[in-house]
Amino acid sequence: MKNILVSIDFEKQAGLLVDHAIELAKKFGAKLWLIHIAAPDPDFVGYDIGPQNVRDVRANELKEERRMLESYARQLKENGIDVDAKLIEGPTVVTITRMIRKLNIDLLIIGHHKRNYFYKAFVGNTDIALINQLSIPVLTIPLKNGYSEAPSFQLEEANTEV
Repeated sequence: MKNILVSIDFEKQAGLLVDHAIELAKKFGAKLWLIHIAAPDPDFVGYDIGPQNVRDVRANELKEERRMLESYARQLKENGIDVDAKLIEGPTVVTITRMIRKLNIDLLIIGHHKRNYFYKAFVGNTDIALINQLSIPVLTIPLKNGYSEAPSFQLEEANTEV
């Protein structure tokens, strides 16, 4: 196992995914790839992108997501982990599948949220869709409100100057 991809969505419990990834990367001498799939631009999915203030808000969201992802990667590098981070806009399942092929990934680590039937029926379930499409192992980490185990990896708060 040489390449491990961790899909991060910046929830409080994202550190749990990183904890497992660190442990496996150290055991196998693998490189970690942190990836965050940002929602595609409205223009990409066939909607009008709206006025300038909507575009500005979207640009600020992407900037903050990139900053957080880079902060994760920096902290891991400081702890001796071989890591690269990528923020990509696009449909989640298609984008992750494409990156797995492109980066020659051996293991995908994703979070799993327990959802009710209606959510699954109307929105879908990313982890199940990925498991059904991929031919590599997928480590799914249960995520839920009130998770009893706090991650040992914590994202440092960056100084935000205005």
